[in-house]
Amino acid sequence: MAVVAAPPSAVAPAAGAEEFAKGRLLVLPRAGLSAADLEGVLRPHGGKARRVGQSDLHIVDLPPNASEKAVQALLKHHPKLKFAELDRRVSAAFVPNDPYLGSQWYSTKINAPTAWDTTRGGGVTIAILDTGVSATHPDLAASLVPGWNVYNNNSDTSDVHGHGTAVAGSAAAASNNSVGVAGVAGAAKIMPIRIADANAYAYWSTVAQGITWAADRGARVANISYVGVAGSAAVQSAAQYMKNKGGLVVVCAGNNGIDEGLPFSTTMIPVSATDSSDVKTSWSSFGQFVAVSAPGINIWTTARNGGYEQWWGTSIASPVTAGVVALMMSANSALTASQVESLLYASAVDLGVPGRDPVYGHGRIDAAAAVNAARVATPTDTVAPNASITSPGGGSTVSGVVNVDASATDNVGITRVELRANNGLVATDTSAPFQFAWNSASVANGNATLMATAYDAAGNSRASSAVTVNVANSVVADVSPPSVAIMNPKGGTVSGTVQVSLSATDNSGAAGIRQSLYINGVLKASGVGGSLSYAWNTRKEKAGTYTLRAEARDAAGNSSIVTKQVTR
Repeated sequence: MAVVAAPPSAVAPAAGAEEFAKGRLLVLPRAGLSAADLEGVLRPHGGKARRVGQSDLHIVDLPPNASEKAVQALLKHHPKLKFAELDRRVSAAFVPNDPYLGSQWYSTKINAPTAWDTTRGGGVTIAILDTGVSATHPDLAASLVPGWNVYNNNSDTSDVHGHGTAVAGSAAAASNNSVGVAGVAGAAKIMPIRIADANAYAYWSTVAQGITWAADRGARVANISYVGVAGSAAVQSAAQYMKNKGGLVVVCAGNNGIDEGLPFSTTMIPVSATDSSDVKTSWSSFGQFVAVSAPGINIWTTARNGGYEQWWGTSIASPVTAGVVALMMSANSALTASQVESLLYASAVDLGVPGRDPVYGHGRIDAAAAVNAARVATPTDTVAPNASITSPGGGSTVSGVVNVDASATDNVGITRVELRANNGLVATDTSAPFQFAWNSASVANGNATLMATAYDAAGNSRASSAVTVNVANSVVADVSPPSVAIMNPKGGTVSGTVQVSLSATDNSGAAGIRQSLYINGVLKASGVGGSLSYAWNTRKEKAGTYTLRAEARDAAGNSSIVTKQVTR
């Protein structure tokens, strides 16, 4: 994975410094894998898992003497994990330029003023995952909503570098306020999420945590102007998590001027940079992963000191695109994330080779065309997705924790796939490939039916054909007797109507317990379950000593008896 050099004003890491975080990995278990089973996978390596927000992604902390590379090499092929990767360090993708007076040429190039006749992004929140955002800048202060500092795990989202404030201004500096510059979505809200240190270095883990935090708190757009994030399975998983919640993640292609070699993805929108002549800049990265292009040179934006600066880089092309996405969502809030994405691509100005290409993606963004397409689009989607179980095959004999793989397709996009065994929900997977871990011991030995159901953003769903497997788990003989106690009366003297109560537990559960109550050898009450009550009218009894006997028997025939004496 390529990483751009730190800006001249930053202090670069020491020579030979690792490009990944020491002491931690990123893993995604198969959907349905229990916490205990995940602990078992990590135990041989001394790893401890921390779940990221409400997603299924986990950060794994390793012991001080562990080799991150060695452990990752072992875990990345583990059958119970969808992936395991190093926590790579990434840097901001920008080339700072000296400030000088100029015009916002890019606004006209992407037809933003025409789009603003329809909307300026009101009602949409853009999460800026970066070095923080200046809360006192006159073009940003009124637009800020509470964010979070993932890097230090606190609420301080002040900008420690300047990169984040510049990115925020490109996306959503206040417009029509007679101050400074106008962001593409000047009426949108800005959610600052700090993911980096003072040198503008972040990690895949802080990026993924930031996306998840924003998605869980209602942000519709997230911008990440950091090189190499599209190469992370963890970040891709977090981006899909946000997409499933109705949001979109926009990322920069990078400033290495090379084909980054990253594959096409549907989880995020990677952006390359163009100049005023609609030509890719010499330093902009490219490749099959690029979805669209946007202006990224001589872009005037907000500065951390309260002023304004001119910036270059895919770091700026990315938030320009994020701003257009916010305009589209504001113009038609009923559209799904996949529909907004599709309309953004279809409305772009085709550049380079006809159709999608590795340099410009679908083309250079056009705010006016994109907003108009979103405004007139109908959100109705009546086409149900398709689903199938690809493994295990029908008739297979299975036992223990079983890996179940499913396939799902849709005309717009899949939001989740649910796996059921004998009609009982096993787990839900929200990102492709759809992979599950099913504990077959949860059903009785014999035939079990597996079925996968795929859902799209419009709520359409379709179940797969049923796959029948033979469950053959080892049966361990139950030799442990249940435990039974006479809870009331406590003993001593009784009178009037006494509520006799029994309580029993068993290693196989209370459902298989049968309890019986005897008084002086005569059966008075019996029942199934963990509790039994009997109203004993002692007024009908002669004075004397009485023996209460409680008996509990489990389904395997194991039994226990306790007695208690009382006086009438």
